Amino acid sequence: MTHSARSTAAEAGDHPVVEKGARLGYAANGVLHLVLGWLALQLALGSSSGEADQSGALAQLGSTAIGAVLLWFIVAGFVLLALWQLTEAAVRGGAGDRVKALAKAVVYGVLAATAFRSVQGSGSGSSGDEQTSSMTATLMEQPFGRVLVGLVGLGIIAVGVYHVVKGWKKKFLEDLQRHPGTWGERAGRAGYAAKGIALAVVGGLFGWAAVTHDPEEAQGLDGALQTILEAPFGQVLLVLVALGLAAYGVYSFFRARYGKV
Repeated sequence: MTHSARSTAAEAGDHPVVEKGARLGYAANGVLHLVLGWLALQLALGSSSGEADQSGALAQLGSTAIGAVLLWFIVAGFVLLALWQLTEAAVRGGAGDRVKALAKAVVYGVLAATAFRSVQGSGSGSSGDEQTSSMTATLMEQPFGRVLVGLVGLGIIAVGVYHVVKGWKKKFLEDLQRHPGTWGERAGRAGYAAKGIALAVVGGLFGWAAVTHDPEEAQGLDGALQTILEAPFGQVLLVLVALGLAAYGVYSFFRARYGKV
């Protein structure tokens, strides 16, 4: 990338609208994870009425008048946060940092699209786990498909482990301009650990799908939480994960205020 292009990207990333939008995006992520935690808790207590994943959380928000209005702010927040991550991918020096920023931009872009579909009252017509299984089946049909699915699983597990380590070692504090206080730190540690565990289970399900050559074994977040519930002491474990996801939501509000953007 040329120097002028980097300068343009840097100026775009430093624009007040983009900066404030990125903070709005982190706040939107906080709302999303609070609802995710609530859905996971309902699942643990046997009173679940929807999928405990991002699509289910956004659909839950859209089912109320206030939530439907809030969804528009969530759409805007995720769009602007994705845009900010794209500018970060353009200006960062290390290849690893650029790839990570680009991956985050894709994730937030997908969340923005999912939230927009919820605003419109239209979904994909299938559950998140069904979409995951369909995607996995398509991947398995490719040359070395089972290997590719296994590598996807390992990659997701690695991201999960990264989250756990980031929470345990409090590395998330490096993303902030100042210390968020005791409660912000505790929320971050619990949140990153819970999110990492959930992601590691998702990765494990992809790995099992590769081993068994059964794409239906590959599940998203809802399937991962179901798997935790079915484990020994699963109800207790899932309650802890649910509280951790909610804690990540709380931390996201601290990041919206104190995050480096």
